Amino acid sequence: MGLQAKPLQLNTADAGFEAAFAGRLHWSADTDAAIEQRVADILADVQRRGDSAVLEYTQRFDGLPAADVKALEITQAELKAALDGLPAAQREALQAAAARVRQYHEAQKKASGESWSYRDEDGTLLGQKVTPLDRVGIYVPGGKAAYPSSVLMNAIPAHVAGVQEIIMVVPTPQGVRNPLVLAAACVAGVSRAFTVGGAQAVAALAYGTATIPKVDKITGPGNAYVASAKKRVFGTVGIDMIAGPSEILVLADGSTPADWVAMDLFSQAEHDELAQSILLCPDVAYIAQVQAAIDRLLPEMPRREIIAKSLNDRGALILTRSMEEACAISNRIAPEHLEVSSRDPHRWEPLLRHAGAIFLGAFTSESLGDYCAGPNHVLPTSGTARFSSPLGVYDFQKRSSLIEVSETGSQPLGRIAAELAYGEGLQAHARAAELRLNPVPPMRDPK
Repeated sequence: MGLQAKPLQLNTADAGFEAAFAGRLHWSADTDAAIEQRVADILADVQRRGDSAVLEYTQRFDGLPAADVKALEITQAELKAALDGLPAAQREALQAAAARVRQYHEAQKKASGESWSYRDEDGTLLGQKVTPLDRVGIYVPGGKAAYPSSVLMNAIPAHVAGVQEIIMVVPTPQGVRNPLVLAAACVAGVSRAFTVGGAQAVAALAYGTATIPKVDKITGPGNAYVASAKKRVFGTVGIDMIAGPSEILVLADGSTPADWVAMDLFSQAEHDELAQSILLCPDVAYIAQVQAAIDRLLPEMPRREIIAKSLNDRGALILTRSMEEACAISNRIAPEHLEVSSRDPHRWEPLLRHAGAIFLGAFTSESLGDYCAGPNHVLPTSGTARFSSPLGVYDFQKRSSLIEVSETGSQPLGRIAAELAYGEGLQAHARAAELRLNPVPPMRDPK
């Protein structure tokens, strides 16, 4: 019969639905103990030996010989040459995608990324100062695949936020550089780029070496070694998130061509065997049509083996009692990508509370969000959309509170603070506030 993809079919009306549903959703983020130990050793070695360790691991893991780490840096001229050397159609597509991503994040900055302040009745100033991080590192996966879209989605919001230095690291096994990745770095405003990957790249960015500068925050996805390293350096630097396998959830009312939905499920399943694709629909006949489309379209897919394993092991086609129930189940899952493939998607959108990105309507395929719609494609996975958000301008900014208490305002605030400080047993806190109460001595002019 050949290769088959048969996602688990579930019915919310069945007595065993909850147990089967929980089993299908389960995914462990635990990292193999051997990986954890290896990563710990690499981080400690890079922290101790700097460039020498980075060079050694790059030669060992990527087969990339170099005299020193300086030879692993990609110059701005090389990035520009990569952009100029692209076929015209590819270059124009890259620049158009970058323009849309930049436009969206510029709007995001205006909406939520500006400093603000106000004065209350007694003249006290209160507010918040928003400033960009000084230097960030972006990790771009390499090896099995190249991801120029990841360059755009990480570097452009950092650039829009006002970050002065954006350091890119990308593994280039055997020295093979992907020109589209380099071109994307040029378009997105990357300051410096190094052909270094893995845990050693995360360590170099977190601790700094003689050649690779220490950053304030590291963003971007990677393999298990990269994820483990990011977890371990958190606190020394900031990180964006620990990403799990990619996910798509499609809410369908049966009005969208079944082939479209099947291909949308494929679009996440082709990432890797652990990716998850789920359909929620109240129409049993439509679910059968989607399964038939999966059977018909799978042989055409170059990555059909990966798609089949993903759908067989983690995929699900779930019959619900209604679209309202489908929305409620979606909120429980809190998917990375949520497609509302409905004739009237705006009817259901108000019921949806938890998702990394919501794609409204039959013509809004998730793949458009991955590349060129504009919003960021770095999204929370594994249910973390319940409490976290897509990567954005705000991830590359920090906020400082602004407080300027007037002489008039210091009187009531001083009495409140002193009362609470005495209650906590912190007498110096109380006295510091009380010293500013009436009568206030005249201020001395500084010499």
